[in-house]
Amino acid sequence: MKRNYKHILFPFVLCGLMAAQTSAAPGIVKGRITDTQGKPVAQVVVTDGRNFTTTDAMGHYRMESDAERQPLVYISTPSAYKLPETDGIADKFYQFQKADSQENICNFMLEPRETPTRRFVYIAISDPQVKTDAHLDRFRQETVPDLKRTVDSFKGKEVVGMAVGDLVWDAMNLMEPYKESVSHLGLTMFQVIGNHDFNLKYADMERTEVPESGYGEADYHKAFGPTDYSFNIGQVHVVTMKDIDYQGGKKYKEAFTPAQLAWLKKDLSYVPKGRLVFLNLHAPTSNTTAEGSGNTSNTSELLDILKDYQVHIFAGHTHFYENAQPAANIYEHNIGAACGAWWAGHVNRCGAPNGYLIVEVDDKNVKWHYKATGKPSDYQFRIYKPGEFKSQPKQVVANIWDWDPDWKVEWFEDGKPKGPMQPFEDEDQDFITMKNGKAEGYHTHHLFRAQPSTSARTVTVKATNRFHENYTQQIEL
Repeated sequence: MKRNYKHILFPFVLCGLMAAQTSAAPGIVKGRITDTQGKPVAQVVVTDGRNFTTTDAMGHYRMESDAERQPLVYISTPSAYKLPETDGIADKFYQFQKADSQENICNFMLEPRETPTRRFVYIAISDPQVKTDAHLDRFRQETVPDLKRTVDSFKGKEVVGMAVGDLVWDAMNLMEPYKESVSHLGLTMFQVIGNHDFNLKYADMERTEVPESGYGEADYHKAFGPTDYSFNIGQVHVVTMKDIDYQGGKKYKEAFTPAQLAWLKKDLSYVPKGRLVFLNLHAPTSNTTAEGSGNTSNTSELLDILKDYQVHIFAGHTHFYENAQPAANIYEHNIGAACGAWWAGHVNRCGAPNGYLIVEVDDKNVKWHYKATGKPSDYQFRIYKPGEFKSQPKQVVANIWDWDPDWKVEWFEDGKPKGPMQPFEDEDQDFITMKNGKAEGYHTHHLFRAQPSTSARTVTVKATNRFHENYTQQIEL
């Protein structure tokens, strides 16, 4: 039976209000940040997405703010405090201002951690992209239970989730059902806005002349809060940013505005140089396949701002998997989508399975693995027998989705080592098969091949990742 979801406006907390003033000067937002015992919390970074300040020794802050243009005021949670959440959804770190008030009061409360966090798990999920009840059902029945099992397997560790955009597919009425589906999972789930998370009736706030008449991010704001924000956990400073310049009606550019880049530069000014930074975006920055498909247009400016930090970028948008290292200090994970190729089946455009990325953080050390939905954690590549990969009829082909140049891919014939497999670029066969034999044209570069002899009985493929972990599969010929 088809389910119907009414558009729900999630209740949100309004700041306490002072009487409106008639001065033409910029508005003011002020408040106090305390812990759960009422003690002041000093040096907390507060922003409205454009302006910044920090709390004083008594926990007070005061900042100029245009409440119409910067409707939210929010904090960058310090690592000594728990991440604010409600039912597992990141919350309570932001408040809405009243646009017609000249002075808003926004107070925040933080819960101290009992002990410092050094080890935690970070799960990046790309493009759930639900457009219909059927999509939502698949996400609930496939991705969510798999995600819950993964979270449960890390008992004793804190788990943070980050959905890197396209939570829905232009379906604002599914924002709340999506939100409900990722609550109560045993983690704290944060979100990134993607191009399909804007209300297509409107341009984004930057382009909107009269925000009170509607703007593209309004539904996202009501459900999840700000689009450019940060928080701290352990030794990691986590930043989330909108990199979609949305013009309305599904028209957009993958880009940051100058104001956003200025915001990032100011946010990082409070972070010691050399610190580990996780930057979450929807569109990637540094893809090389498909002529740099989906990359932001002002990547060079972004990378320059990040030059003094050790950075991992997590992105989605493309529905293919590609790792890149645009600078010695920057590693980008353009991960496979949870929905794969738009819920057409069980693989992405590059052949990577539907899934998500698991990142294990131990102090300043970072290790990651892709988790295929419904598969064991050691399922790290797919192998094709000769004749199965149509463009390579005599070859054994391996698709190693999380590959980067630090991987080592070897093959063995009847147990005897034959050396490295040959890398090549092509369109994945499973994707073509899923599309009923219709090739799309996207060529991935995480494919490897080897031609066994006519007398061979078995072929074994051994893939070793940058963490010296081995994965093997054997086929009989």
